[in-house]
Amino acid sequence: MARTLLPTPLQLAYQDWEWGVFLHFGIRTFYEGHKDWDGKAMSPSQFLPTELDCDQWAAVAEAAGAKYMVMTAKHHDGFANWPSKYTDFSVANSSWRGGKGDVVREYVDACRRHNLKVGIYYSPRDWSNPNYENEKAYDDYFINQISELLIPYGKIDILWFDGCGSAGHRYDWERICGAIRGMQPEILIFGIGDPDFRWVGNELGLAPVPLWNTVSRAPFAMDSNDSAELAVPTWLPAECDCRMRLTNWFYSDADERTVKSPEELMGLYYYSVGRGCNFLINIGPDRRGLLPDKDVRNLLAWARERDRRFRQPLRSLADWSVGADGLSWELNFAEPTLIDHVVLQEDLNAGEHARAFCIDCNPNHLKTWIRLWQGENIGHKAICSFPPLAVRRLRVRVTDCDGALAMRAMDVFKV
Repeated sequence: MARTLLPTPLQLAYQDWEWGVFLHFGIRTFYEGHKDWDGKAMSPSQFLPTELDCDQWAAVAEAAGAKYMVMTAKHHDGFANWPSKYTDFSVANSSWRGGKGDVVREYVDACRRHNLKVGIYYSPRDWSNPNYENEKAYDDYFINQISELLIPYGKIDILWFDGCGSAGHRYDWERICGAIRGMQPEILIFGIGDPDFRWVGNELGLAPVPLWNTVSRAPFAMDSNDSAELAVPTWLPAECDCRMRLTNWFYSDADERTVKSPEELMGLYYYSVGRGCNFLINIGPDRRGLLPDKDVRNLLAWARERDRRFRQPLRSLADWSVGADGLSWELNFAEPTLIDHVVLQEDLNAGEHARAFCIDCNPNHLKTWIRLWQGENIGHKAICSFPPLAVRRLRVRVTDCDGALAMRAMDVFKV
């Protein structure tokens, strides 16, 4: 594990967002059963959402407590959700909105109305483009299209690069990312190129343990077993993406029965945010152009339960007494008190220093400490849950540390 580096203010802000909504929407929405790379023809004339309402998407995300959204502006099929000058495969060749429609514009404006950070997904791989194998010509196309997304719509917070399909292709990332950062100096790039945050390595919403923010390698894509060797160790926080439904990113009529329950979403929240990773939940808007009803119900039910659990801690950081070594904290209760969660956050402004920690309790009439939890990284957040137990004293100890440690939060709950 590389020694900790320091995050940028933008990376720290991103980690504080914690979770967002992923939106796969485009020409594939209107072709039931089509899959990535199946080569089946699709016509832009079939892009006909009957009730497109990006405000509904954003209102649901805001109500659920999301801080950001990421929408597919262009997926691997190459269909542009905006009227791109560089391809005929776009909304401009649909009769939707009389051929004058622009999903990206409606989406960006809705995000801003609902106080959400704006994320744009752009697949570097484009199997509709005949020049893909001509690397210089395709880099030109890449930059031209990205310019259409990063200049006219105002501030874009995230540019989400999917690495799928790009194995073996050489992009001039220095040129491409230089152009991107010239157009949007405060943008966060995901995945490949010159990233600010990384893919966790699966599409299941599961972060590994331990999960460190400073890494020397990062996974590339689902269709590649390779991970990218970074030029130098880098602070690169991770994001877990997952589907609300079992197998499909885009809407399908056939899989409503697989919509994740609020209970399963809660588990994934613990496995992602609870392990120091951001969480990105995909919902595919349907052919109306709305988030499907069951997906919305379950997302909002999960959000209500999450807020119920973690809205009001029994004790917070100010209630703990810190030991002389600066690596242990103790909390005393006036009488035995039922608890079942401790949520820790390291102050990451000076990097990540805790390498191992434990939580011990001293129950009623017991003189020895009993271990409740043993962990490695604390990082942005560690949600430590255990069966309810009445305790008189509680202790947190960092048992391995490589620098000056500062804690940001130490919350105790009975949920």
